[in-house]
Amino acid sequence: MHQVFYTEYARRDLLKLERKIAQRVVKKIAFYSEQEDPLSFAKQLTDSRLGMYRFRIGDYRALFDVDAKGRVFILMILRIKHRKDVYGI
Repeated sequence: MHQVFYTEYARRDLLKLERKIAQRVVKKIAFYSEQEDPLSFAKQLTDSRLGMYRFRIGDYRALFDVDAKGRVFILMILRIKHRKDVYGI
């Protein structure tokens, strides 16, 4: 299992979501963190200013980074937004 760390922005994003949606997002991120290769569920972003990768969780996206060597020990969740809003941050 990989460690998950939520930035302050990601925590605020979660608090803004409906409770049911927020629970679904957290549960899905926990699922990804339990996988041997969580990057197989992720898509690499072309604009690395937003983060290196994203998980798709229904209509929501969780943007995250991995360590400098590309290994996944800690998933640092940067932002969680609706797909229509996430890339305009």
